[in-house]
Amino acid sequence: MRAARLIKMVLLLQSRPSMTAAELARELEVSERTVTRDAQALSESGVPVYADRGRAGGYRLIGGYRTRLTGLARSEAEALFLSGVPGALREMGLEDAASAARLKVSAALLPSLRDAPDSAAQRFHLDAPAWFREPETPALLPVVAEAVWEDRRVTARYRRGAEEVERLLEPYGLVLKAGVWYLCARVAGGGSFRTYRIDRFRAVEPLEERFARDPDFDLPGHWTEQAERFARSLLRAEVVVRLSPEGVRGLRYAVDPMSAREALSGVGEPDGEGWVTVTLPVESEEVAHTQLTALGADVEVLAPESLRERFAATAARLAALYGGTGDGAGAG
Repeated sequence: MRAARLIKMVLLLQSRPSMTAAELARELEVSERTVTRDAQALSESGVPVYADRGRAGGYRLIGGYRTRLTGLARSEAEALFLSGVPGALREMGLEDAASAARLKVSAALLPSLRDAPDSAAQRFHLDAPAWFREPETPALLPVVAEAVWEDRRVTARYRRGAEEVERLLEPYGLVLKAGVWYLCARVAGGGSFRTYRIDRFRAVEPLEERFARDPDFDLPGHWTEQAERFARSLLRAEVVVRLSPEGVRGLRYAVDPMSAREALSGVGEPDGEGWVTVTLPVESEEVAHTQLTALGADVEVLAPESLRERFAATAARLAALYGGTGDGAGAG
């Protein structure tokens, strides 16, 4: 433990002109007294750590000292490629590996390039979760992530509807979608690839047995295919609507993007009023009513009749609410 801390201290000092004891203590998560002892230990072992006294003092390396301890471990190299998603790294338990990798890369850079990590961090930040929701990290995510990295089979028990199911899985990859974690895995024994929500796992036990990854498996491609298939499976009904030019522009904001694309892909010529008629795939009449209400008077439902009647009833209630004398809600 102390050896790793000493190495980290050298790399920190190598990547910066100097650091105060307080800064080193914060980075190393130790006391300033421990920093002083560690600096003395490094000096006694031949590492030229120099302490500048005084208010603006601190620790620095002298004589252009360069450590050769900059080689990346495999876990550090893998984590480095995920360094643009710090929240995801933290949730998967890879934050320490990524931190060590960044330090080693910074230490290996030329002095003129050492501000590159900070420069990039101030110009790009990925915030994965959706708006208006508090993301929750599934308790079993670090266990699943470790099994993914190590190609290790797991026995998993998860919730499917009202029942719990147990499977022997080969965990291939993790996907973070709008703040929700998913596992793409294959049922052991040559089964098909499936997608599981991590927060529905009730228990995950990694096994000693490892599996051989299918070299043809493509995680981004698999996820795209599964996501499109899932989104399409929800669109079980169809409605026929007329849209004003404004309604055409607003459709993709009111309904599922896939639904809007399918509807507008076969749109015909506008009628004399500039409106177009389209067939719109929807999840259900109830969902269609909620979504299309957002378009207001820029949409007219033609079919099915039951949905048209629902909109007529809604219009009548709105007319009764807003079509009075303006005396307020208590009028009448």
